[in-house]
Amino acid sequence: MPSDSDKYDFVPTDVLNWFKKKAIEPSFDYKDVWKQEHTNAFTVAKMLNADLLVDVKTLVEDAIEQGQTFAQFRDILKPLLVKSGWWGVQEMDDPLTKETKTVQLGSEGRIKTIYRTNMRTARAAGQWERIERTKRAMPYLLYQLGPSVEHRVDHVKWKDLLLPVDDEWWQQHMPPNGWGCKCWIRQVSKYEYGKLTESDKVSTTAPQGKTKQWVNKRTGEVETLPEGIEPGWNYNPGQAREQAMKADLNKKEARMRETYSKPL
Repeated sequence: MPSDSDKYDFVPTDVLNWFKKKAIEPSFDYKDVWKQEHTNAFTVAKMLNADLLVDVKTLVEDAIEQGQTFAQFRDILKPLLVKSGWWGVQEMDDPLTKETKTVQLGSEGRIKTIYRTNMRTARAAGQWERIERTKRAMPYLLYQLGPSVEHRVDHVKWKDLLLPVDDEWWQQHMPPNGWGCKCWIRQVSKYEYGKLTESDKVSTTAPQGKTKQWVNKRTGEVETLPEGIEPGWNYNPGQAREQAMKADLNKKEARMRETYSKPL
């Protein structure tokens, strides 16, 4: 079970390599780079300096690879941000609206957001890789609440929901399901599934929850979100990684076919 110690499990080598292959994407607002786009791009809102963004990405890679605690990560990243001038409240020009805005750059809270968001999504992608690899022996997933003092109402409703790995519900509800969400899932065998369903302590039917319309004011895109899922979190990091890898493989195969189909 995940703890609240701000330390995360090591992730598989292939997931770490996937993270290292991400391109950088400077952005002014977190909504500029959206959902699955994070699968292929690393970004930090309001970090428009590409060189600084590369340095921060490298430090995040190190944190994932070494399983650093937040304190370890903060003590390395903070001096870099301060030295680079990316710290405190400053005025910046929004490239989209051309407005000059007063914004918060580096802070303890921003560093924690960078750490938690990247560590949790990398951990989720790594966990999904293990789930796919072992689902024949453990074909079910059990939704569990994390160690937060207060839980979102909808997440409490999902506690002890037991569904097959391949149920489409996990396409949008694989944790984390919002900023700071510490919910997690546990993989379950057929034997344990039988025991749990006999106890009547679990639900085996995907909830048909309500949805809401949300407009991304940066892109104009309108999305339909399940209730309980915050904007930008309604996707499965592990499945997005798999899809990105398949798309990359298809591109490579297409290039090879094109190369070798040309007459000599």
